[in-house]
Amino acid sequence: MTEKLLLIEDDTAIGRIVKDTLVQEGYLVTWATTGLEGLADFHADTFDLVLVDWMLPEMDGLTVCQNIRWDSDVPILMMSARKEEADKVEGLQGADDYIAKPFSLEELKARVASHLRRWKRYNKKEDSEDITAFVYGLAIDWQRETANLENTEIALTQKEFALLKLLAKNPSQTFTKEELYQHIWQQASVDETHTVTVHIKALREKLKDPVKTPHYIQTVWGKGYRFTGEPL
Repeated sequence: MTEKLLLIEDDTAIGRIVKDTLVQEGYLVTWATTGLEGLADFHADTFDLVLVDWMLPEMDGLTVCQNIRWDSDVPILMMSARKEEADKVEGLQGADDYIAKPFSLEELKARVASHLRRWKRYNKKEDSEDITAFVYGLAIDWQRETANLENTEIALTQKEFALLKLLAKNPSQTFTKEELYQHIWQQASVDETHTVTVHIKALREKLKDPVKTPHYIQTVWGKGYRFTGEPL
């Protein structure tokens, strides 16, 4: 099976060279030139590895890494002209590896191959449940993208399920309204927080989740929301 790679690089010359090199190695490569475009591509397909530049228009590479990590453990290779040790440490907070520009194409190919080998082993060992059940009757089917409450399927919209999935997959994470809007709607605007509020309210109503004593979605006043559901 041919591995699929996502390249997010706004420098046309570097992007073309990296893409051509990886295609010659037999990989399928999708190339995005902005952070938001790359994130949208990531959500639209399944990838085995992501290569992301740090300095990107619309959304920087660190934020792209953060958004990807909320959804997936796919290996991420950060590419950057920033060579200071502090920069590398910061870059590795979200990425699995860091390669400084200019880099050798042979080194890049070796690192990509190494991460893909580990990713294959990880996927073989991983035995995740398709369905997660929580106290108070909620069950989420991750494969079918549906949710049941007390054995009755809840009629969730695509955005409502996406919100529930993001929150439930990251139970220790408090998300701001801006982060939720940016991740779910894949737009950079921070003026649409009312949209998030409306969807959270609708989701709570369908989950029969009381605001004052929440079973699943807690409001962190002044910050945002987090998932507090207790798995069975």
